[in-house]
Amino acid sequence: MWRKRAVFPALLLAFVACEPATDSDDAGTGATTSAMSLDEVAEHYVKLALAFRPYDADYVDAYFGPAEWASEAEATATPLADLRAAAHDLVDALRTSAGRGTDDMIRLRRSSLEKRLTSVLTRMEMAEGRRLPFDDESAALFDAVAPDHDAAYFQSVHERLEALVPGEGSLNERLDAFRQQFEIPKDRLAAVFDAAVAECRRRTLEHIALPADESFTIEFVTDQSWSGYNWYKGNRFSLIQINTDLPIPISRAVDLGCHEGYPGHHTFNVLTEERLVNERGWIEFTLHPLFGPQSLISEGSANYGIEMAFPDDERRNFEETVLFPIAGLDASQADLYYDVFEALEDLSYVDNEAARDYLNGTLTREEAVEWLMSTAVSPRRRAEQRVRFIETYRSYVINYNLGRDLVAAFITARAGDDRDRQWAEFERLLSEPFTPSDLQ
Repeated sequence: MWRKRAVFPALLLAFVACEPATDSDDAGTGATTSAMSLDEVAEHYVKLALAFRPYDADYVDAYFGPAEWASEAEATATPLADLRAAAHDLVDALRTSAGRGTDDMIRLRRSSLEKRLTSVLTRMEMAEGRRLPFDDESAALFDAVAPDHDAAYFQSVHERLEALVPGEGSLNERLDAFRQQFEIPKDRLAAVFDAAVAECRRRTLEHIALPADESFTIEFVTDQSWSGYNWYKGNRFSLIQINTDLPIPISRAVDLGCHEGYPGHHTFNVLTEERLVNERGWIEFTLHPLFGPQSLISEGSANYGIEMAFPDDERRNFEETVLFPIAGLDASQADLYYDVFEALEDLSYVDNEAARDYLNGTLTREEAVEWLMSTAVSPRRRAEQRVRFIETYRSYVINYNLGRDLVAAFITARAGDDRDRQWAEFERLLSEPFTPSDLQ
């Protein structure tokens, strides 16, 4: 039963039954209902999430909806317990809401709303001190659970790396020395990234039409736990920040250009705004919850988007012929560099194991750092940065590797080796409200 909460009237409107009317999501059926529409549930969810921001500064990653909603939420100090109770009521309202029908987009929208509510409720409970086991947390927040891998799983990669980079000293020391040859000088970062992003954009626009006025700005920053971040501002504009705390290898320019820009986060957010907000009026998509199922789709597609834009050897060729010269790097050992790079990519799931064991309390902080150093073959400074990321974003780490693998399987199952079909399915994934459950 939907109950009006007196503590929440200004923020979430009046949670009362609507007058019988034709629901916009049931257009053409002639159905009438006294239940809330999906549009109303979505509006209440957005206002609830905005009201939660004082308790969880990271939950709302982007918001470009009505400015007055954000202002009202900021001015209204609602107790966390009341927010959580209102969220439970909103779950009840969604279950009895109008707008079921048989339309697949409506089904996807309803499922997305349900999982968003699950995620915000979970984060509210975490803000009150609750801690879930790592896998339970990721299931509640991101609608997915990453597989387990032990050190033995990664041993074959270590053996490949030992063969690729022989010599004196530990594998970590040898790899660190080898990788230093391929670091972009700081005074050339801007030129390298400009060239990389331009090529990522050119390749993406060959397959996906974006609004003519879409744009972004790149900033180089320091003192962050992440290597790159896309802050979407709405109106087809992004601020992309690149962290320069640690040296940036030449391969990261295309990585971040695709991941943060094209066809990654910037493209995803522009298409979401155009297709779901502007065309359909689905207000919940003006708010991107960092801790929600949309993040797995976003991170997974951003990582798989690198392969979409640069299939086969095209990335290697572009970097060797264009980016190496701009960076002033010697390409004579580029073939070996890419063999090492590909081997290190196969260690991506190490982050999940470090996060799972650290957050579940079976590893101390120092042990998590050492696990990353030994199993991910990371320098200490990079392993410490990664643990800092885990402490801040917790089970979010699964979105990069598991997300990429789920997106890859989704695209391959629908398009096979047909490149045009792959791009069509990729664009569809970025334009419709899929959840991770829909990819499995």
